[in-house]
Amino acid sequence: MTLAADRLAQLDAFVIDLNRASAAAILPLFRADHGLEDKAAGKDLPRDSHAAFDPVTEADRGAEAAIRKLIAERHPEHGVIGEEYGEDRPDAEFVWVLDPIDGTRAFISGLPLWTTLIGLRHQGRPVLGSIGQPYLGEIFVGSAAGSRLISRDGERAIQVRECAALTDAVIATTDPEACFDGAELGAWRQVRAAAKLARLGCDAYAYAMVAMGKMDMVIEAGLKSWDIEAAIPLIEGAGGVVTDWRGQTIGPNGGQMVISGDRRCLDEALVSLKRSAK
Repeated sequence: MTLAADRLAQLDAFVIDLNRASAAAILPLFRADHGLEDKAAGKDLPRDSHAAFDPVTEADRGAEAAIRKLIAERHPEHGVIGEEYGEDRPDAEFVWVLDPIDGTRAFISGLPLWTTLIGLRHQGRPVLGSIGQPYLGEIFVGSAAGSRLISRDGERAIQVRECAALTDAVIATTDPEACFDGAELGAWRQVRAAAKLARLGCDAYAYAMVAMGKMDMVIEAGLKSWDIEAAIPLIEGAGGVVTDWRGQTIGPNGGQMVISGDRRCLDEALVSLKRSAK
């Protein structure tokens, strides 16, 4: 069943409230004493693995708790899947998918590239998503109704830009040496060699820049549902596309991902990525 436009508009307004509740929990701890812990401590993991250091802070937990509290108050029938506190009714008609701080490594380093990812599934399909960066005063929101940026300067529609060839593309990934396995790293290097420019370490803020028409492609692997679901409606609402490394729809459990503003550029990159698709 299609989500009615008036219902979507109500939930769109609610996602702004969720971003503000999250920001209130996070901002007092940014560039302050954030109570750092390492969730990977005691695990036997290769030192060059992205998972070998898995930081979490009081801000991560406090923000997710604040979001969950507001959902429970206003929409107690909704389910929630979150990075910090797990699943609650994941088979509900509406399910919120949360990453309170995507880019915790940036957060603990004092870099304003971390974001809050809030996505909403309706009957298992991502229909609404936001990427918030409260330190910069930005909330990117998207759905089938379109995508927009809410900032200190007001509110405006955003859209991806045209990029017909990979040789003209600005691309991004988080940390290729740590996040990709051997075959994936080889595929990334092939795409990188063809692209005009690559930026590293931007985490999900790079997704927002594709939606805004400032970058052209983001390539990632090993993602969880909360790492990507908020971006799907935002990118699609801005005119872009999100697929796995085979060019297919991203499944509910994440995995390999490509975000592209232009389908032509994506198709060119998939020539290399498909060889390492899982």
